[in-house]
Amino acid sequence: MSHLILQSPCLNPVAIEKIAALVSANGVQELGPTVVRLLQADASCKEVVQAECERKGIDFAFLDNIQLLRECRILAMDMDSTLINIECIDEIAAAVGRKEQVSAITEAAMRGEIKDFSESLIRRVALLEGVPESALQQVYEQRLNLNAGAERLVGEAKKHGVRTLLVSGGFTFFTEKLKARLGIDEAYANTLEVRDGKLTGRVLGDILDAQAKADHVARLAAELNATPEQIIAVGDGANDLKMMAKAHYSVAYRAKPVVQEQARYALNHAPLDGIINWFRLSF
Repeated sequence: MSHLILQSPCLNPVAIEKIAALVSANGVQELGPTVVRLLQADASCKEVVQAECERKGIDFAFLDNIQLLRECRILAMDMDSTLINIECIDEIAAAVGRKEQVSAITEAAMRGEIKDFSESLIRRVALLEGVPESALQQVYEQRLNLNAGAERLVGEAKKHGVRTLLVSGGFTFFTEKLKARLGIDEAYANTLEVRDGKLTGRVLGDILDAQAKADHVARLAAELNATPEQIIAVGDGANDLKMMAKAHYSVAYRAKPVVQEQARYALNHAPLDGIINWFRLSF
């Protein structure tokens, strides 16, 4: 038997009762206005629960046992559309009227339709040639926002001694700012080449792709002697799947279908700090 965590900004008592009956729960523990824990839930009913939760706008997570957050070692996160609300490359492209072209490639890559991420990034960055470097700062100041719950998730992880890792197929201009802003321990991304105050349309050095993301998680896991059960990895696109495969707590955040299918958990309604609710014995 498992614990079943249900979360939603609008958690309906009638829906909770119905799901509790579906899983033959031994009790319902209210953990807050937007989250409950169903005790002794039958995990074999997962498909039925998933269908009901999709209809009611509820996120669910079956947990064999409740682990404490301090027992985890690593929180690995994607940046664009996961930690933050935008795809930075699309917004940079808007500065030269090429957002539609770049966004189309971005979407195809995230859905997994373009298998070679490096190729897709090279194609997109080439369309940025001639963009003033100042456009990056404008995107950061005017377009970029943290997704709901991001700051609290990182803060709680750090408070409990969890190493925080930001790994992005995006750009160091943004990851470095977010690292400083949130106190993230490590951040890795791609570096845009700039000459005479303008983007050249090229990336410097090796491209940080899906395998590189996974390699950073594996390296840190080896350094900290962390098992998959001690790793949380959060992403939204196909480029995150290899990284997420390193973690027991693989979390699809507002993710593309290919990621939803392969992740162990999903947050489609609750904010990012909903992850914290899986690791608390009581409130």
